[in-house]
Amino acid sequence: MSKEEAYMQTFQYTIQDELGLHARPAGMLVKEAKKYQSKIKISDGKKEVEATKLMMIMNMAIKNGCCVTVTVEGEDEEMAAAELEQFFKANM
Repeated sequence: MSKEEAYMQTFQYTIQDELGLHARPAGMLVKEAKKYQSKIKISDGKKEVEATKLMMIMNMAIKNGCCVTVTVEGEDEEMAAAELEQFFKANM
């Protein structure tokens, strides 16, 4: 494993949207995640899914107040994690 593969960026975020991570913000998240080369996953502690898979995110049924962990791993992980964290704060 190379040094680049040995690290990943993570952050946690508590969903603020009163409806939780429903269709509109989930769709926005998928669109945002597809901008990066890194592999992006979202976990609610029970399930972990790729952030580019809308139906998988929807099936998680993440509610308001739920804390999620976002993991970003790949070439542009530092930039992607920082920008995604801002995206979550602005939209979720």
